[in-house]
Amino acid sequence: MATTLTATFATRREAEMTVERLVQEQGIERTDIFIAAAGDENTAGEETAGSDAEAGEPSPESRDDAALNGRVIVSVDVADEARAGEIRSAFAEFDAADVATD
Repeated sequence: MATTLTATFATRREAEMTVERLVQEQGIERTDIFIAAAGDENTAGEETAGSDAEAGEPSPESRDDAALNGRVIVSVDVADEARAGEIRSAFAEFDAADVATD
């Protein structure tokens, strides 16, 4: 039976790392994974991380313009319970909160 698992992340980096783990190591199709802001505004999460925190070379200045407007939601459509366990593990690895099954 198909189901959807969702979780929220404090940073865009955590959400993106979760997606990469699911695609590259668990073989989940990208078309089955969705990322969205938890609220009405665009968001990079609740705190800066990754490329939102530091500029790349040759500009070493820190950035302070990240859209910090709430958490980032990742949802994954899955067809079987074994895959659901893999997804929950990836969510936990990257500090997901509010993990739910629809």
